[in-house]
Amino acid sequence: MQFLVSVIDDKTGSATPDEMTAIRAFNERLVAEGHWVFAGGLDSPGTATVIDNRGDEAMFTDGPFVESKEHLAGFWIIEAPDLDAALQLAAEGSKHCRRKVEVRPFLAE
Repeated sequence: MQFLVSVIDDKTGSATPDEMTAIRAFNERLVAEGHWVFAGGLDSPGTATVIDNRGDEAMFTDGPFVESKEHLAGFWIIEAPDLDAALQLAAEGSKHCRRKVEVRPFLAE
């Protein structure tokens, strides 16, 4: 099973050097144990562009979709045998990046 682990941040700016070192170590462990699929950090919400192409022509809006104190700062896509294993890995990821995380399974095909 694959899971999205979203990193939730309430600060502006990116991770500290110590946090980045811990995140890299965690990423290396995910790779070594076969859980790694993909991961990435995201720029600040102010750099976002929302696109709505449900009408006659696409509308582009600068800024985040929703104004909030918290935002998506990054994510992991992990492989785990079940939700319990994914939650355990996510808890470790939260500790390494020092931020809250949210875990959601991908829909089965």
